[in-house]
Amino acid sequence: MNVQRKILRNNIAQNSKARHEYFIKNKFEAGLVLEGWEVRSLRHGLLSLNEAYIVMDLGEAWLHGAHISPLLSASTHVYPNNIRQRKLLLHSMELSQLISAVDRKGYTIVPLSMYWNSNRVKIKIALAKGKRYHDKRATEKNRDWSREKARIFLGKQ
Repeated sequence: MNVQRKILRNNIAQNSKARHEYFIKNKFEAGLVLEGWEVRSLRHGLLSLNEAYIVMDLGEAWLHGAHISPLLSASTHVYPNNIRQRKLLLHSMELSQLISAVDRKGYTIVPLSMYWNSNRVKIKIALAKGKRYHDKRATEKNRDWSREKARIFLGKQ
């Protein structure tokens, strides 16, 4: 219980559409190159990952489309760009795995969540395959059935 509270407190944002739209294969943890105003905004939870995606360019991973809203009290000499490209910090072996999976196997790379890890911002990314309409319906059907089973078992006890 204590661990769950710590995880919830450290979580900044989650991509709610990722698990609905994709089959998740492998997960990776990456660091981010951020500016000072972005870190202050993240401390206030002003982040949206719903439209974010990862692009591999010249052997590096870049986060596109993540919207970090600037604080109103930002300094006067900084002109914040809400959706600028942010570099992901990964080991070379992880980068080569991601590049090969995207190029050869047709996977995409999606951000799952962003969180604090000892005063550093980390992002959890995943190799994913897109779901089709019938896959989404099957997943929803299984989720509903598991909820119904739980209700039945709780009612009998």
